[in-house]
Amino acid sequence: MASKVRNLRITQTKQFLINAFYNLASQKDFEKITIANITKEAQVNRATFYAHFNDKYDLIDYIMGDFASASIESHTLDDMKFGEETIHQLIFAVYDFYQQPNIECRSSYGKWALPQMKEKILNELKSFLSKSLDYKYSDIEKDMFVPILSQIIHEGGLQLYLGKHTLKKEEVAKKIASFVVGGSQSFKGVSR
Repeated sequence: MASKVRNLRITQTKQFLINAFYNLASQKDFEKITIANITKEAQVNRATFYAHFNDKYDLIDYIMGDFASASIESHTLDDMKFGEETIHQLIFAVYDFYQQPNIECRSSYGKWALPQMKEKILNELKSFLSKSLDYKYSDIEKDMFVPILSQIIHEGGLQLYLGKHTLKKEEVAKKIASFVVGGSQSFKGVSR
C-alpha cells in the first residue's frame, strides 16, 4: 500500500512540474525559463525537481516522449498488423502529435521543440512498426525497412499538420497509406 501511495505522489509531482512548465512556456521564451521559475510555479523545492528531471531539457524531453507515446496508442491497437489501415492510423497519430503540445508556443520554444518532437515521434513509429512487422519480415529486413517507413509515415502526418495540400485530410492519409503498401504502381494519381 505504501508503494502505491508513493507512486501516486511521484506521478502527481511530475504532473505539477509539467503543468508549471506549460504555464511558463506560454508567458516567456524557453531560454528564459529557469528551474527556479518551474519550482516556484509548481510549489515544490529544487531538490524535488532534480529528483524527477536533470534539467529543463530533460523535462521537455519527457513531455515530448509522453506526447508521442500517447498519440500512437490513441490511434492503434497493440496487436495491429502492418497494412493500409495501420499506416492510415499512424499518419493521423503523427498529425495529432504535432497538434498536442497545448502550449502557446513562443518563437524560441517552437524552434527548439520541433526537432525534439520529430525525434520522439519517429522513435515511437519505429518501435510500433518493428512490432507490427514481426510476422512479416526478418530482423535484418526490419532494420532496413522500419526507418524508411517511419520517415514516410512521419512526412505524411506532417504534411497533414502543415496543410500543404488541397485534399481532405482523410483522403490524403488514405492515398499515402495506399502508396506505402502498394508502392508507386498502386497509386492512382492524376495522369499527365
